[in-house]
Amino acid sequence: MSLTTTGDLVAAASARGAAVAAVNVITLEHAEAIVAAAVESGRSLVLQLSENALAYHGGPHAITGAVHALAEAAPVALALHLDHLMDPDLVTAAVSGPLRPLVGSLMYDAGALPYAENVARTREVATAAHAQGLWVEAELGFVGGKADAPRSAHEHGVRTDPAEAEKFVAATGVDALAVAVGSSHAMTERTARLDHHLIAQIADRVPVPLVLHGSSGVPDEDLRRAVTAGVRKVNVGTALNVALTTSLRATLEADPSVTDPRRYLAPARTAMRDAVLHLLDLMG
Repeated sequence: MSLTTTGDLVAAASARGAAVAAVNVITLEHAEAIVAAAVESGRSLVLQLSENALAYHGGPHAITGAVHALAEAAPVALALHLDHLMDPDLVTAAVSGPLRPLVGSLMYDAGALPYAENVARTREVATAAHAQGLWVEAELGFVGGKADAPRSAHEHGVRTDPAEAEKFVAATGVDALAVAVGSSHAMTERTARLDHHLIAQIADRVPVPLVLHGSSGVPDEDLRRAVTAGVRKVNVGTALNVALTTSLRATLEADPSVTDPRRYLAPARTAMRDAVLHLLDLMG
């Protein structure tokens, strides 16, 4: 089946008051697990490659091509998205370079910059990306857990302001907005508490879908409530890493003589698939 786009999946979810699961890929096993969950459930989702993941593989081309091939061969419609792009060269490669045939959307991350600079740079990227048919996500506010946003997700002034979000979307022309509403990246425990009233306020003022980053640390019921309040794309990454490493440790502790990586990566891949299946059940 041909790939679809993040924009089409988010629009379809929005029409039914649901959200799209957008799941981060680091290794090929991540991608295989995510695709397996989509196929088993018959549900579409977004596979995401962050700038950090691309750097881990020594550059964007091989891993993006591999994930694209997996997604394209699946019997369910999937989308491929580049997440948290900051490097201008990567943006150019995605918008008009060799990555353009492989992806349908990107998230440009200038959230750590002063507001005016964030607007200017994001508008420039969105204009260029739209000219090439790409769907563009941006971020406003400080979602915790990133090196360039070291402040707590609960500190005064870090959360997205509804009026500022409305102005930001109008000024930049982005297609979706990632918001800071209490979640943090890289949480390994599900103890985040979202401000659902704030989500609803932003959704009421902003004419584009809202995106929740750092969803691995959010409890199930909070995720459901976030979708009800207006979140339409839910990003998850660390939950898969926790599933993978928990499985790896169990396998190797049970039999320290194991050396064939297939013996420990196969159950770890299954654990990641199960984590994605659970997420899909929550999305409505």
